[in-house]
Amino acid sequence: MAYEPIENYGVIGNMRTAALVGKHGSIDWYCFPYFDSPSVFAAILDDEKGGRFEIAPVGDGAATKQLYWPETNVLVTRFLSDDGVGEIEDFMPVGSGETSEWRDHLVRRVRVVRGSLRFRMRCHPAFDYARAKHETEIDDGIGANFHSKDLSLRLATEVPLRKDSRGVSAEFMLKEGECATFVIRPIEKGAEPPAPPSAEKTEELFKATVAYWRRWISACTYHGRWREMVHRSALLLKLLTFEPTGAIVAAPTCSLPESPGGVRNWDYRYTWIRDAAFTIYSLLRIGLTEEASAFMGWLDARCKGTAAPARCGSATARSTSSSSTSTAS
Repeated sequence: MAYEPIENYGVIGNMRTAALVGKHGSIDWYCFPYFDSPSVFAAILDDEKGGRFEIAPVGDGAATKQLYWPETNVLVTRFLSDDGVGEIEDFMPVGSGETSEWRDHLVRRVRVVRGSLRFRMRCHPAFDYARAKHETEIDDGIGANFHSKDLSLRLATEVPLRKDSRGVSAEFMLKEGECATFVIRPIEKGAEPPAPPSAEKTEELFKATVAYWRRWISACTYHGRWREMVHRSALLLKLLTFEPTGAIVAAPTCSLPESPGGVRNWDYRYTWIRDAAFTIYSLLRIGLTEEASAFMGWLDARCKGTAAPARCGSATARSTSSSSTSTAS
C-alpha cells in the first residue's frame, strides 16, 4: 500500500463536510453529508479498500503543485509535463441565493492551459468505511449512480464512463483551453438522473464560491507582514466551522495514527473544547467575531441541555480523546 504524506493534501469544504485532495489528484478522504458521517472515500486510511476519486494525467513524470485560488478555499492541483500543463479546480459551492441549492455538491473542473494532456479518472466509492457494498449504474452521456444501503450518490459528467469492479473509470484527452467537469452530488433512489452542470453554470458556481470566501476574509483586520499566512489559516479555521450550529470541529479527519499501526488515532471530527477555544481566540484577534458569537450560542445551548439534531457539532462536545470508527483495514 502507498500513502501520501499528510502535508501533500489540500482541503476543501462547505462548512458541513470536507474533502482531502492529494497532490496526485486523488480525493482520499470525504464524508457525506457531514464531517462526522461515514466515509465515501477513505484511501488515506486504507489505500487498497478505502475508496478514492482520482483524476491525473496518464503516465508518469508529471510534476505536481498545489495552491489555493487567492483568498479562497478553492484548491488548484497543477500538473506540469513535456506535453502540457493541466490543472484541477476542486471546490464545494458556498454562498446564498441560487448557489445554496448546490451546497451539497463537490465540483472538480479539469482544464488544460497549455499543450494537451490525456487524463485518467477513477471514481471508486467505498461507503461506510468500506463496510457497505454498493451498486453502480451508468447513464450514457450524463454520468453514473452509486447506490449503497443508506446513501445514493451521483457522478455527473459528460465524459464517457466505463464500469469496473469498484465503480467507474475513464480516459479523456483535453487540449489547450478545453475543460471537463465532474460533480458528486446526492440523489434519491428512483429519481430522474440530473444532467451535469453546463460550463456556464460551473463557472457561475466557481465565481460565487470565490466571491463568498473573499467577502468573508475581507473583514479581517490584520494587515501585518504575515498577512497571506494569517489569511490562509483563518480561511481554514472558517472551513472547519459547522455552519448549522456554530460548533467548530478540531480537524476533518479520524483514525490517522501518529505512526502506522499506532493506537493514537483519535476522532477529531467533533468539537473539542480546548481546540475550539484556541480557534475562537485566533479569529477574535483578527477581527472575525461572527464565529465566536455562533460558537458561544452553541455552547450555551449544550450547557442548558437544549435538544438539538444529533449531528456533527450538535452532539455533546468532546474535550477528551476518544477512538474513532476503524475504516477498511
